[in-house]
Amino acid sequence: MIKQLPNTTISKVSKELIVIREEGGAVALGRVLTLIIQTDFKGLEDSIQAANEASRAHPCRIIVLAEDSKQVKQASRLDAEIRVGGDAGASEVIVLKAFGEVGADAESLVTGLLLPDAPVVAWWPGIAPVKPADSAIGRIAQRRITDAAEQPNPHAWLTNLAKNYTPGDSDFAWTRLTLWRAQLAAILDQPPYDEVIGVTVTGLVDSPSTDLLAAWLEMKLKVPVELIRTTRGKAPAGIRGVKISRRSGDIEIVRRVPDVATLIQPTQPTREISLPRRSLRDCLIEDLRRLDSDDTFGKLITKGFGTKRVQPKPTAKKTV
Repeated sequence: MIKQLPNTTISKVSKELIVIREEGGAVALGRVLTLIIQTDFKGLEDSIQAANEASRAHPCRIIVLAEDSKQVKQASRLDAEIRVGGDAGASEVIVLKAFGEVGADAESLVTGLLLPDAPVVAWWPGIAPVKPADSAIGRIAQRRITDAAEQPNPHAWLTNLAKNYTPGDSDFAWTRLTLWRAQLAAILDQPPYDEVIGVTVTGLVDSPSTDLLAAWLEMKLKVPVELIRTTRGKAPAGIRGVKISRRSGDIEIVRRVPDVATLIQPTQPTREISLPRRSLRDCLIEDLRRLDSDDTFGKLITKGFGTKRVQPKPTAKKTV
């Protein structure tokens, strides 16, 4: 069910939530957190869909604060929608569309709609604040999720995040690496256990996940990592391969087609492994599993991610 509330106020939205709950039986019991999504009108429905799907694993109240990115001067107005039942997954969704000056104070718009005594997670699916923790929404959130791949210059964004990192910050460029990290760790846990003497990571020129994977391997293996940036072609976007050099031979994971990679190891037959690109839903589910600070990401972004890496030219279309 979707309830439309045009030209409304937060007080009226809150009262309507109570009416819907009493008449339809929708309850807030079992909600484990409040997820605040700050986006523009264009990214509204994709963000809601991902959040609805993620809510089946993490029941929550979803508050979507959308502003007109066209910045057209118009009268101050707040339109709202309340979505429950089949239109809201395992959550209740409150969509706030702010026009004009009403969107200037984002914190006051959402404060009256937060679940009592529940953690708050903020997510910016598109352009994110320079310092998320100091933004109006970031100040009230325990976790703050950004996406470097959606910024105009993904590499510059990671450099900015390294300078402005606050415990509780997270980024989907890191979350998308989970399958790669697990696969690489599993390979290195197998014999022979000889020393790694070199690593090469290859990825698209504007792939922030490639940057973070190279930095993570350098930090963990304590060897120099060569980072090769490729231009767009027929090969899949994002990370395209990792080569780990040891005296016993090279281990290579090469992704030539979407979702599937080829694993090449000395003295073993070449085989294919599953390495799908993670969806917004998958990334959001993983990031909502923990409401404390991700210490590994914090250490990586502040100490392991160096500006010494050559910055790519911000001319290619952004990707993961």
